[in-house]
Amino acid sequence: MTNLKFEQLQLSKELIRAVKDMGFEEATPIQSKAISKIFEGKDIIGQSQTGTGKTAAFGLPCIDMIDVNNKKLQAVILSPTRELAIQICEEFRKFLKYKEDIKVLPVYGGQPIERQIGALKKGVQIVVGTPGRVMDHMNRRTLKMETVKMVILDEADEMLDMGFREDIETILDKIPEDRQTVLFSATMAPEIMELTDKYLVRPEVIKVARKELTVPNIEQTYFEIKEKTKVEATSRLIDMYSPELVVIFCNTKKRVDELVEHLQGRGYFAEGLHGDLKQIQRDIVMKKFRNRTIEILVATDVAARGIDVDDVDMVINYDLPQDEEYYVHRIGRTGRAGRSGRAFSFVVGREIYKLRDIMKYTKAKVKLGKLPSLTDIEEAKTNNFVEKVKKVIEEGRLNKYINIVESIISEDISAVDISAALLKMNLYDENTEDIDFEDDLEDNNEKLVRLFINVGSKKRVRAKDIVGAIAGECGIPGKAIGDIDIYEDYTFLDVPKKYVKDILKGMKGKKIKKVSVKVERAKKR
Repeated sequence: MTNLKFEQLQLSKELIRAVKDMGFEEATPIQSKAISKIFEGKDIIGQSQTGTGKTAAFGLPCIDMIDVNNKKLQAVILSPTRELAIQICEEFRKFLKYKEDIKVLPVYGGQPIERQIGALKKGVQIVVGTPGRVMDHMNRRTLKMETVKMVILDEADEMLDMGFREDIETILDKIPEDRQTVLFSATMAPEIMELTDKYLVRPEVIKVARKELTVPNIEQTYFEIKEKTKVEATSRLIDMYSPELVVIFCNTKKRVDELVEHLQGRGYFAEGLHGDLKQIQRDIVMKKFRNRTIEILVATDVAARGIDVDDVDMVINYDLPQDEEYYVHRIGRTGRAGRSGRAFSFVVGREIYKLRDIMKYTKAKVKLGKLPSLTDIEEAKTNNFVEKVKKVIEEGRLNKYINIVESIISEDISAVDISAALLKMNLYDENTEDIDFEDDLEDNNEKLVRLFINVGSKKRVRAKDIVGAIAGECGIPGKAIGDIDIYEDYTFLDVPKKYVKDILKGMKGKKIKKVSVKVERAKKR
């Protein structure tokens, strides 16, 4: 089954708009199959791993089936842990961006029950909770199940493993029999089947077929980093391995556009590929990539289906994919036609659990790596440069250049000094400051000064224009410039303190995009 666009899933305009704001272009396999069945009012058994987009699979139809004129409880979602309950609620609130007349509340242990009781008294149509706390509210009569029309069991196998079977059965027994019951589970253990046989009526079974991972030539590595260090980490990997072609995957169109702007601002030849581009624009970008006019392609999963280039050296998962199967498709862009390839993934905080699901599904080991330091990069560049020099010497035809070198030597400059100067010109940037990803990147704001520039997006100024102007006029390395926030009429940027005087002096009377600019320290709020 082909993944469907959200417009094809009978969802309300408000939900489609909210999902698009979140940057998602089409439904995942489990969403494509489950949403329409839930709308039909059928009981559902969904076999689905974490990270496949199942929250939207049950959440979107659940929201659209709520009677907004009825302020009583209409849907109950049970989850094994407070963390998952909170996560589900956060997703629901994003879906409800344009539906303010529906109230969702998480109820779980560890939070004062009085606060939850107060919220319930104001009227809540959807409750997301752990079985124990839901039972507690039922016993207090602060949760009245008589009006519930839908119950959803998320990660049912986890709840049973944690000993919640008796609580779940008690809750289901108290909910009217004419309800709709939706159950999601990663496995279909006998205990799960007993539960479904007892409480679900002629359930529709939805199981997304999985493809096997067959990419033995791909070296898979992940890095645990902070969200705000992703751009720098991307630069380090590209500089370290000097790939000819790189594909970088982001989960949303907005992320693609932001990353492309950052990379272009740092001097890389990068373009984006996503669903907002017309077909002719996509074709132009792909032609540039195949012809190596650009070296970096930043794409969403949907747009990436048009990438049929065999010699991609490296894939970077800038964002971990929603679905484990997408991970397989992504890294399969490299290591084709018997070649070897590299696949790097960035993991932020609790995403490590999503990565473990990916490893479990792919049956492949993704090893933890350490991002290269500038010393590592310089060493790699030096080795690469030396190999190129040797190759040029072997090829010969150097007479013209030998004459130039001999004329320099005649001025009492040694061949060693000439060679060293050429290496310095080609390889090293004395102004570049190394960063320790474990410490300094997180605390780097203490060393940065915020500057104000009196020009913004109204004049079509982009990050790369600002970086290029400062680097060119002031001799400041582009990679030293931190966050750039562009507004309509002005821009803020963060720069290391040691460069502030040079920038203020160097940019005096200068222009960006033919507009005279004034750069000054930003006023503290």
